[in-house]
Amino acid sequence: RSENNGNKWKCTNKVRVERDSSHRKRLWKPPLYFILEAERRNLSEVRGAAGVTDGNEVAKSQQATPGGAAPTIFSRILDRSLPADILYEDQQCLVFRDVAPQAPVHFLVIPKKPIPRISQAEEEDQQLLGHLLLVAKKTAKAEGLGDGYRLVINDGKLGAQSVYHLHIHVLGGRQLQWPPG
Repeated sequence: RSENNGNKWKCTNKVRVERDSSHRKRLWKPPLYFILEAERRNLSEVRGAAGVTDGNEVAKSQQATPGGAAPTIFSRILDRSLPADILYEDQQCLVFRDVAPQAPVHFLVIPKKPIPRISQAEEEDQQLLGHLLLVAKKTAKAEGLGDGYRLVINDGKLGAQSVYHLHIHVLGGRQLQWPPG
């Protein structure tokens, strides 16, 4: 047992443990934890991928603004100003795990080119869109989804799109239900 010099906090691996009056442990986490947790909550706006949305996700999609001046959460992941569990990257796209998974395996495939919505893709994006699907297929195989998976693209407010940067949700690892929405 270490000396804590009368301080009610005991440092353990940079996470402080406090005992309250009921002798339960409460954790104090360093400021970086709170920053990452806030970002995780912002990233949770990508939830509802398989049409499994709750009222909050629908509300977020209603409040999301396409083409805003601020960078999207995905552009911040692309420029590495936000952390992500990256599964694959090439010249055209990035694949990373969803922070609020809706299935045992849930990852996102995003283009590096900022296309806000699938409905705003142009003829010149045809090769890129095909590439995104092939990367989704290859990553699904690498993640052990040989028995099947679902690809989802939300488009616009009624489609519950809450991040205006085109992204493909890939969900699998369990029996998915139909209809999703």
